[in-house]
Amino acid sequence: MSDVFEHNFRAGWGEMDYNRHMGNTAYLDISADTRFMYFEANGFTSAEFERRQISPVVMRDTIEYHAEIRLQEEFSVTFELEGLSEDGSRFRLRNTFLKADGRVAAVVTTDAGWMSLVKRQLVIPPDELLSAMSRLNRTEDFEDLPSSVDT
Repeated sequence: MSDVFEHNFRAGWGEMDYNRHMGNTAYLDISADTRFMYFEANGFTSAEFERRQISPVVMRDTIEYHAEIRLQEEFSVTFELEGLSEDGSRFRLRNTFLKADGRVAAVVTTDAGWMSLVKRQLVIPPDELLSAMSRLNRTEDFEDLPSSVDT
């Protein structure tokens, strides 16, 4: 089991909604930012994704809310692997939002795949990217997923 990737944040004005807590789109944006921080830390910067003409493509996001995050509140976000196909073309990711006291504020689950920016279709990722994905901590309910690529 790998260490869980985690990053600290502070809720800003732009993340708030009319109810005076962090809005739903902020959870999605921060989840994506956390994922790209992990990829960058593992050799896949935005320039590397551009060079390889590949990008993650989200097929479904779900958010489970447990506690509010309010303006200027500190929180952390973890990034783990909930599912992966053998060839790496399909994956399920989990971002858990934790309040400063350790309580879960929300859980974002993302089903995604790798898309070729040239072919505009799902593809098998480069070996180095699959290796980075494989190093992610796996959740207790991790599952093997079918491939997204027709062979």
